[in-house]
Amino acid sequence: MITLSKLLINTNSPWDATKEPNPCSWIDVKCSPDKTQVTHLFLTGIGLESSDFLPVICKIGSLQWLDLSNNRLSSIPDEFIDVCGQINELRTLSFSHNNLVGPLPTFHGFVGLKTLDMSCNSLGGNIGSQLDGLRSLKSLNLSDNNFNGHVPIYLGMSMMLEELQLSKNSFQGSIPSEIVSYKNLHRIDLSENQLSGSIPDVLANLTNLTVLVLSSNQLSGEIPTSLSNIQTLQYFAANENNFYGGVPSGLTRFLMHLELWHNRLAGLIPPDFLSRPNVQFLDLSHNMLEGPIPANVSQNLVILRLGSNRMNGSIPVSFEALANLTHLELENNSLTGAIPPQLSSCKSLEVLNLAQNNLIGALPAELAGLGSLDVMQLQLNKLSGKIPEQLPDGLSTLDISWNSLTGSIPSITGLNNLKFLYLQGNDLNGSIPDGLPYLVELQLGQNQLRGMIPLMPLSLQTVLNLSSNLFEGPIPSDLSQLNGLRVLDLSNNKFSGEIPVSYTQMATLTELILSNNQLSGLIPEFPQRVSIEVTGNTGLADSYEKLARKKGRHNGVIIVVGVGAFLLVSIIFFLFLLLGDPTRDRTRTASVER
Repeated sequence: MITLSKLLINTNSPWDATKEPNPCSWIDVKCSPDKTQVTHLFLTGIGLESSDFLPVICKIGSLQWLDLSNNRLSSIPDEFIDVCGQINELRTLSFSHNNLVGPLPTFHGFVGLKTLDMSCNSLGGNIGSQLDGLRSLKSLNLSDNNFNGHVPIYLGMSMMLEELQLSKNSFQGSIPSEIVSYKNLHRIDLSENQLSGSIPDVLANLTNLTVLVLSSNQLSGEIPTSLSNIQTLQYFAANENNFYGGVPSGLTRFLMHLELWHNRLAGLIPPDFLSRPNVQFLDLSHNMLEGPIPANVSQNLVILRLGSNRMNGSIPVSFEALANLTHLELENNSLTGAIPPQLSSCKSLEVLNLAQNNLIGALPAELAGLGSLDVMQLQLNKLSGKIPEQLPDGLSTLDISWNSLTGSIPSITGLNNLKFLYLQGNDLNGSIPDGLPYLVELQLGQNQLRGMIPLMPLSLQTVLNLSSNLFEGPIPSDLSQLNGLRVLDLSNNKFSGEIPVSYTQMATLTELILSNNQLSGLIPEFPQRVSIEVTGNTGLADSYEKLARKKGRHNGVIIVVGVGAFLLVSIIFFLFLLLGDPTRDRTRTASVER
């Protein structure tokens, strides 16, 4: 161990044999109960790059646990495999999160090794016989590498394998039926590969399986009903594939967690699908499911995602019983009716997304009682009436844009967590309230707002949109203080006067939209990164020369009109003198006749 301490002297290792010669007193070292043998070494995250020290470790014949994760090792010397493979007591070996490249080493020996973690490296190639010598292996993690070819079938001489994690590689072909030979498997993760074909029915023979993850592949076919017979299965994720057909009615018999989003599943959701008391997480979004949402729902449900389907009908009032529900996401369907005020009973609710449906009626004032609500998205519906005076005070995102809401914007000074406010596309009137919180984005376009624009929070960073309203007068120069803002849209209003020169100093501005107002004067020179749109402002010019011509034309029109008016008056006066006063002539004639 003293030799090992010297080899690691230029790393971040806390070991220093000159200060403490007994390794059992060192940090990240565990020893036998009698403090005579080193059994565990944790060399994690200490900046190891060279592999020269590895064979030295193998001289510790009592070693049971070796963790070399989170370093910068690029290779494993053959001598390490040869010597460490003879340590019969070694149970756990981890090279996770390094820079290893090349093929998977051949692990001959290692008769007692139970856990092998080579995840998060850049290892590649096929997996053939490299693991054949592992007689006691229970957990194998090769995820997040560059392995290809077929999913390996032979994973050591032992049939004791319990965990198989091969995610984030480039494995191709089908899921091998031979995998069921490992009857002790309780976790299989084959996600984020390029697997195709269907899910083998024989997986139902894995009676100890608790976790099955097949997400982000190219799998197809129907979801096997046989999976509902695995009484131990609690977690099943097969999202982002090409599965079609209906949702098996018994699939949630034992599951706690189900993810089938982004597939091509169709038909109705079975009436009892949401009612199983074990179900806590269910995501069927981005499919082609239709019909009503089942009203019989488990009170233990925590997350329900049915967005981007073809669901219709109303939101079940029975949801009021879901005291544990944190996420209710039903967006982009064809739901109708009003938003049930009873949703205010879901006190744990953090995300409420009912956007892009056909919901009508008012926004229930009762929702203000949802103290845990962080995100409320109700945009693109047919909601009407006024925005309630009280809103959930924990909101960070409020989106009720593109509805038919009327009245004024209520005071939101109490919403201290609010960062994103979207009210555009309604019929809101009145002025923007003072005391806006620390917003990052504010969208108020396409309403009927007017009056003075208040001081905007300096926290605005992405977009300030006040377009298509009834604002008039000079553009507020204090908006130039929004140094983090990227997009400022003041178009389609009645702003007049000049563009403030101070806008050119806005450090992060990339887009300035001022079109269709009544602006005049010279367009200031903005940095090249700024795209400026000023069409529909006839009084604006981008140079003094053009501005002079505009003024010249304007003055010319005034002179012409003035001269014309003078000539017209002069002609009338001349005719008046020439013809004389007819009344006076008539008086003179009458006098002569007498």
